[in-house]
Amino acid sequence: MILPIIMAGGSGSRLWPLSRQQFPKQFLTLLGEHSMLQTTANRLAGIEHAPTLVICNEEHRFSVAEQLRVNQIPNSGIVLEPVGRNTAPAIALAAMLALSKGDDPLLLVLAADHVIKDEAAFCNAVNKAIPLAEQNQLVTFGIVPTAPETGYGYIKRGDALSHCLNNGLGNGLENSLENALGFNVAKFVEKPNLATAQDYIATGEHYWNSGMFMFKASTYLQELKQHSPKIFAACEASIANPQYDVDFIRINQPAFEACPDDSIDYAVMEKTQHAVVVPMDCGWNDVGSWSALWEIDDKDEQGNVFKGDVIGINTSNSYVNANEKLVAVIGLDDVVVVETKDAILVVKQSQVQQVKQVVEQLKAEQRSEWQHHREVYRPWGKYDSIDNGGRFQVKRITVKPGAKLSVQMHHHRAEHWIVVSGTAKVTNGDKQILLTENQSTYIPVGVVHALENPGKVDLELIEVQSGSYLGEDDIVRFEDRYGRVAPVEAN
Repeated sequence: MILPIIMAGGSGSRLWPLSRQQFPKQFLTLLGEHSMLQTTANRLAGIEHAPTLVICNEEHRFSVAEQLRVNQIPNSGIVLEPVGRNTAPAIALAAMLALSKGDDPLLLVLAADHVIKDEAAFCNAVNKAIPLAEQNQLVTFGIVPTAPETGYGYIKRGDALSHCLNNGLGNGLENSLENALGFNVAKFVEKPNLATAQDYIATGEHYWNSGMFMFKASTYLQELKQHSPKIFAACEASIANPQYDVDFIRINQPAFEACPDDSIDYAVMEKTQHAVVVPMDCGWNDVGSWSALWEIDDKDEQGNVFKGDVIGINTSNSYVNANEKLVAVIGLDDVVVVETKDAILVVKQSQVQQVKQVVEQLKAEQRSEWQHHREVYRPWGKYDSIDNGGRFQVKRITVKPGAKLSVQMHHHRAEHWIVVSGTAKVTNGDKQILLTENQSTYIPVGVVHALENPGKVDLELIEVQSGSYLGEDDIVRFEDRYGRVAPVEAN
């Protein structure tokens, strides 16, 4: 049985301003109709597998759950990492959970933010890897390179592997490149300079390191325990008594915080004697920059990719993404323009890697634009901060049918609610009232209140906050159906 493991972590810096820390690229719809996370799960349709297990950051849990729900993607659970500790520990948690259920599945480890254009080739490579993984090999998928890229690590192949003999893997001269299931890994190599990358392409013996893997849960843990015992021990302590909250699986935070931060490559794959590589020629891209997205998307006759409401005059070889406003570009070549509600990026394609420096400067200046969008998603719906001043803030709030915000109060701010459409069930102190279109209520400072949508259509309302302090940490929660216990989230 194959158990897909989708790793849905990410910092949201390389595709800023569309990607943010609280809404990184795996949740964005960049190509086609679905987000990258949804597309990753959907491409598994060509493989026989168990429901997917997703691993993500605690702060992304509701985004993951909602995207799976909307796309009707069955899952085995959503493992919440209280802190990021890289891929080796994340995969260990998944393997330990799988074994705790009495199974020893083949784990198919995937990143949630990769583009794969040829899904049939992807499925063929996965099926080739199955007999190798069943023979206790650690399979990594090597992407057949199309150019001397310097931004990827590489894998050099060794002897060919084609079939199983006497419970071992056959190799040697009888196994030609044509019928090989895969190859022994000769070595992993770091990101090369251009001349070295050109040599790799010329030899035909190197693949891009994709970060996708397949192996038995027990085999991975055995190798991890041997080569990185501190990671194994910390993960074992973290998962000893998991807490289940609907689809969410919570682990021991102090134990996981003590875990070393290391990738599966460094912790296991570069040390094991059982690493094999299966080539994959599938139109793969990890979308590590805006220029990478321009390269893989469909272009017009001038080499442009225009998304949204864009007018281009005498413009060529450019990527323009308009999310909210009309964007007009004139006389430009080889540029990227990305517009969102609260930020605009304009950069030459050759310098898109410096977008990270913008994010770092925003962090240093303690601005919010690196962390979240003006429009913020919550398990009950979303809010859009449409205006603010020294002692006021205005939000447009959307509450999904049947959803309810937490029962809460504020020490420093009062709130006015005006219903735009739908029906609001409001708790205001010791009173409960129903409000419909054009009706309003006032929540004084310190009064316990709650907002619920009892109807069958979205509830839209305008919230005007006023007071001496308007930060989102001025929330004291008394009840919450979404398990949010820390007073750091909005509403």
